[in-house]
Amino acid sequence: MPKTTRAALAASTLLLAGCFSPSSDLPKGELAYRTMPAASDKIGAQEYRIGVLDTLSIRVFQESELTFDELSVNSAGTINFPFIGEMTAIGKTPIELSREIEAGLGSRYIRDPQVVVGVVSSAAQRVTVDGEVEQPGVYEIAGTSSLLESVARARGITSVGVDDEVIIFRMINGERHGAIFDLKAIREGRADDPEVLGGDRIVVGYSALRGTWQSFLRAAPLFNAFTRF
Repeated sequence: MPKTTRAALAASTLLLAGCFSPSSDLPKGELAYRTMPAASDKIGAQEYRIGVLDTLSIRVFQESELTFDELSVNSAGTINFPFIGEMTAIGKTPIELSREIEAGLGSRYIRDPQVVVGVVSSAAQRVTVDGEVEQPGVYEIAGTSSLLESVARARGITSVGVDDEVIIFRMINGERHGAIFDLKAIREGRADDPEVLGGDRIVVGYSALRGTWQSFLRAAPLFNAFTRF
């Protein structure tokens, strides 16, 4: 058998063995955007909600002893505030927490208190980008991001990554959900860029087809050395 024919047969075998099988149990297309909509489909940006290990600033007008430049939310999601005691902070917006502190102080200690809560640093505003990207890792975002931006933070997809089936995992109402997005279509402007929130995990899959083909190409010089007549 000629050397070129043997090489072609070997390549065909490798490609057939390495076909990529997409995740069929996760929503894609319109169904994916119903689960995780694009920013343009939403009415304004989602309000930030305080998470565990966030660092807050709390200022009470004209009350220096009740003003803190940094106050950490503990792992249970609570803070301890003077005169009030333990308060649940997790899941509340800074404005909601401000109003609760005002109510707690105003009921017994201070007349018409004015409280401003800010977020100094957020442990919850991080996105994990995993799989076939150049630099997998955990990346901080300011408020919200998008799928395209998040993958760019990880220096893009590798040569064996699947750019038309990128998965976003998210906790929604205590349950883990996943949806598949076509990053190639997003880049080309044929699909919306879904919003990415703190706590999301992005996974770029491995294309066995591309990986096997690249392995074959790398092995080709060695393969030729053993097939010479």
